[in-house]
Amino acid sequence: MSLRLVQLLDDAGKRSVAAATSGTLGRQVTGATSVYALANEAIAANTSLSNLLAAKGYGAEIDLAEALEARRILPPVDHPDSARLLMTGTGLTHLGSADARDRMHAKAHSADASDSMKMFRMGLEGGKAPDGRVGVQPEWFYKGDGRGVVAPESPLLSPEFAADAGEEPELAGIYVIAADGTPCRLGFTLANEFSDHVTERTNYLYLAHSKLRPAALGPELLIGDLPADIRGTARITRAGRTIWEKPFLTGEANMSHYVRNLEHHHFKYDLCRRPGDVHVHFFGTATLSFADGIQARDGDVFEIEAQPFRLPLRNPLQTVAPPRAGVRIL
Repeated sequence: MSLRLVQLLDDAGKRSVAAATSGTLGRQVTGATSVYALANEAIAANTSLSNLLAAKGYGAEIDLAEALEARRILPPVDHPDSARLLMTGTGLTHLGSADARDRMHAKAHSADASDSMKMFRMGLEGGKAPDGRVGVQPEWFYKGDGRGVVAPESPLLSPEFAADAGEEPELAGIYVIAADGTPCRLGFTLANEFSDHVTERTNYLYLAHSKLRPAALGPELLIGDLPADIRGTARITRAGRTIWEKPFLTGEANMSHYVRNLEHHHFKYDLCRRPGDVHVHFFGTATLSFADGIQARDGDVFEIEAQPFRLPLRNPLQTVAPPRAGVRIL
């Protein structure tokens, strides 16, 4: 039975952590106020999160669906210093993911494959190296820090200069770096890796610009092994009506890379192994509403759901003015 952790606020605004094993009911973890603190406690005790939770025990029952509806559920991980939480990701990692990206990046030449298709083929041929060996490195991008993490039901903010505001339904791995620099995986969460696909389509070298956006993280942190075959649904609603809906697949059975390969190529850099940091690493998707000609508008709601997660990730779109332009010269 999968164990899911949820960070939330009570009616008085006090933080707690709940554990759920079935349905949408959870029990408060005794003495716990953050997943980050629990992770560091488990690391220090050289034990697993599951064993630590069992030792701590559980208290009052919580209706997690009700808490979600009341907007009391927080992101599944945060850091006391938002600059110490890093969001990064990998693309072209899923079977079929090259199709939408290739259509976005294709050039006028007829014989040569696009760079996106070349990268995708590299993953197909070498992303799942046998016997624990290191596979080919994937596409990689930096997305932002903890200031860009968006809670369930909260608005995804798109700057006015953006050419597009599109969802990317996928999974993210959550990690804490131990004192000796070892990355420790806490688990997985649903995510909306929000991006500007029109900007990216202009030229694939604009990928970095297209990714500097917030990202929404699902209500639950799935502890333990990731199911090999995860099937979910992504949709967009406008004024209460569904304007786009599509299934999406993830998990290693539907990927061209092993998760451990994506992890290796992220954490092989010393910059990504600073003790005490939190990493949220997005694993990619093959499903985009943009590829079907959809352009989201303010007030549209992105919704992502997939088993074994029991709670959906929903976020409305909101356009906001960017910071004042210009650089002060000292």
